[in-house]
Amino acid sequence: MRIATWNVNSLNVRLPHVLDWLAEARPDLLCLQETKLEDERFPRELIEFAGYHVVHAGQKTYNGVAILSRQPARDVITDLPGLDDPQRRVLGATFASDVGEVRVLDLYVPNGQAVGSDKYAYKLDWLAHLKNHLAEELSKHPKLVVVGDFNIAPTDADCYDPDGWRGGILCSDAERAALATLLDLGFTDLFRQFSDAAGQFSWWDYRGNMFAGNKGLRIDLILTSAALSQAARTCTIDSVPRAWGRPSDHTPVVADFR
Repeated sequence: MRIATWNVNSLNVRLPHVLDWLAEARPDLLCLQETKLEDERFPRELIEFAGYHVVHAGQKTYNGVAILSRQPARDVITDLPGLDDPQRRVLGATFASDVGEVRVLDLYVPNGQAVGSDKYAYKLDWLAHLKNHLAEELSKHPKLVVVGDFNIAPTDADCYDPDGWRGGILCSDAERAALATLLDLGFTDLFRQFSDAAGQFSWWDYRGNMFAGNKGLRIDLILTSAALSQAARTCTIDSVPRAWGRPSDHTPVVADFR
């Protein structure tokens, strides 16, 4: 089973990239963030022609999450329980796979704008609700994977300039502590199960030639429950699409299980 996550930063713009990448990488599940499309405008027919089922929770201009899957989705959710939020940032579903029934949660975690802002408080509250939901999901689904754009660089090793970013948005102590509480539930940051090297990133700002200089952050994560961590064989960052014309500022992260 191959699972991937990719913040495409507008599916309208990046649809050719997604279709090309699906044909080449052939994932069983591709979880997208920032589709920026209402549900009725999702290019469902083109995705289905490529061999994938679609579930999507979208809104106009902002946010939006989708799961493209070889097998149909069951038990779909589009909200965090207890959180009254019109923003489309959550999509959960259950899928049959070669490693058994897998529960998948696709997330676009709020950015937070700036430490101390109202949006920062919203982000931390959102993460607290996420923790409560994941604790409940783990009790029901031994094989649980949580993927997406977390908008948090877990450690200094996940940031090209730790001193410059320290204490700022995406790297603040409170954000990292909130992410750590998710891992404490029993999840593994799967990329780090296979590599402890610094300088491996999934997002590079469009400005300042950051991709060419590899000045980025690792904020796109795959978190796995113990059962899936044991079944994992690889977890890699595919930086190739970031070099394509008109790219997303993020690139896919891919995990293989057996």
